[in-house]
Amino acid sequence: EGHSLVIPRRHGADGLELHQPEWNAVVELLKLRRERLSAQDASISGWAGLLNARGGLNSGEAAGQTVFHAHCHLIPRRTGDDDSPRGGVRGVIKGKQQY
Repeated sequence: EGHSLVIPRRHGADGLELHQPEWNAVVELLKLRRERLSAQDASISGWAGLLNARGGLNSGEAAGQTVFHAHCHLIPRRTGDDDSPRGGVRGVIKGKQQY
């Protein structure tokens, strides 16, 4: 609950195509969203972020990119929401990622 998706208006196939002011705007929006969610939900104890959808930065089909438009996910984490949260963003949405 609280998963947020930030999508820049100007098309870029991935985050590396964004201009610095666009990056700055994305980061500021993520910070604002984090502040608001934290104020609304005391159970949030951490955050995972995904750039271009599947763990870190995926640029190109060979790297696992499936959505070819720059976007960033902000995912609230809660203590105990995963048996093994080590490793950061891998599999933060249960049932959506296979290993």
